[in-house]
Amino acid sequence: MSGNQALSPAEIYERDTVPAMFAGWVDPLLDLVDPRAGERLLDVACGTGVVARAAVARVGANGKVFGLDMNANMLSVARAVAPAVEYHEGNGMAMPLPDDAFDVVVCQQGLQFFPDPGVGLREMRRVLRPGGRLGVALWGPMASSPVHLALVSSLERHVNAEAARIMSMPFRLDDREALRALAEGAGFQDVRVEEAQRPARFPSAEAFTRAVLGGGTLARAGIMVTGDALDAVIADVDREAAPFVGPEGLAAPMTSRLVFGRA
Repeated sequence: MSGNQALSPAEIYERDTVPAMFAGWVDPLLDLVDPRAGERLLDVACGTGVVARAAVARVGANGKVFGLDMNANMLSVARAVAPAVEYHEGNGMAMPLPDDAFDVVVCQQGLQFFPDPGVGLREMRRVLRPGGRLGVALWGPMASSPVHLALVSSLERHVNAEAARIMSMPFRLDDREALRALAEGAGFQDVRVEEAQRPARFPSAEAFTRAVLGGGTLARAGIMVTGDALDAVIADVDREAAPFVGPEGLAAPMTSRLVFGRA
């Protein structure tokens, strides 16, 4: 299918946003926790499973990868793309999973959406065996992601404050010391918070805007930006993103915080 209108937000997310914005962070996150052959790994808030499916090769035939998400549509796409992963529908703050069940727990760009991130981290600690490893990736300050900042500012002007607030949520856990305190407060030891930069790559600034609005946080909240408002947002982002557009398209700067902890 070529048109976004024929696809669900989860399908747009998998087709457009995952390869451009999330796939490049999978190896840094998995390298952080170093899954080994035979281990059991859980990907919390797994979405369409980009981390989970990459982890399958790392744990090997004797290991097992699990994914957990509360969005049934995301899981439907995940199961179609990577049937080797065992997916569960559930809330990351009350996981339908036993204690001490996993060697590794990862969460890529999901913890910031939890109503209480501390509760989510305590649940991750609960399902980890003693000595198990945690790896969490979260976006850094929005100021270090200027194209997203332009999108949020434009949504506030042309849509409403609620749309801007929702699109700001991916960046709400941007304080590295606060992240360290959250992880330690949840019972993790040897906590460290690393930072890395990597661009999100889209064919154009317009492709970025359409993908993020059509398959991202806003669409999953049921808010669709269309008509004159969409045209105005595209124009704003095109203008602000111009310094980051080259012959190969848009390379939008992004910063991620990578949190490691040991149970």
